[in-house]
Amino acid sequence: MEHMPQPPTAFKILTAAQWAQFEADGIFQGAPVDLADGYIHLSTQDQLQGTLDKHFAGQDGLVIAEVDLTALKDVIKWEPSRGGALFPHIYGDLPIRAIIGHLTQIKA
Repeated sequence: MEHMPQPPTAFKILTAAQWAQFEADGIFQGAPVDLADGYIHLSTQDQLQGTLDKHFAGQDGLVIAEVDLTALKDVIKWEPSRGGALFPHIYGDLPIRAIIGHLTQIKA
């Protein structure tokens, strides 16, 4: 099987309240699901819509933050999840310095 290189960025979907707290604190320790699972869930660009559809359907005011994975290489693990696809997971905190862009999604 051919090895596909991992992308240099991935995305974290946050509620407006989570984003506001992230900006205030400068660090994100995880949403409730992240804390329960022991890592921060991210999605690649190709996985993003599926994650929005499955976990955030109908929610307003979401923020999609683009994460620089190269800045977090020591705490990123690529692990199988939905459909066996590899998803990037952060085993640690997400610092605001690793965010290279964000957009507000009106509705998922």
